[in-house]
Amino acid sequence: MLDTQIETGTKWLATAGLRPTRQRLTLATLLVGDGQHRHVTAESLFDAAKDGGDSVSLATVYNTLRTFCDAGLLQEVTVDGSRSYFDTNTHDHPHFYWEDEARLTDAPSDQLVIAQIPDAPEGAEIASVDVVIRLRKKS
Repeated sequence: MLDTQIETGTKWLATAGLRPTRQRLTLATLLVGDGQHRHVTAESLFDAAKDGGDSVSLATVYNTLRTFCDAGLLQEVTVDGSRSYFDTNTHDHPHFYWEDEARLTDAPSDQLVIAQIPDAPEGAEIASVDVVIRLRKKS
């Protein structure tokens, strides 16, 4: 089973033309090895690598996540000024942010309707529209 996960990670890196270094392959396998989409923070990915017995520094995790984003393999979702999540699903879609649990999940795209967005200011164009719906438990 692990060989299949490593192969999936290797193929994922190859789609972006990235060389499968040991660190990249370790993190790629954790991110996409089982074929499921993930929302991770750098810290949670670092902990998963450490729990799996892999030695990767937190700085390497941050740098590798940035490389994956630059290559189009991940989408960065910023939920506040100090916390970013990295999503393996790079298609445009909304997210739920569970404030009480500091957890990001996909929201159903088919239920979101944006009727109109403002025109971009002169000299600018809209690159994307990010939708993060913040949730908290009812009291």
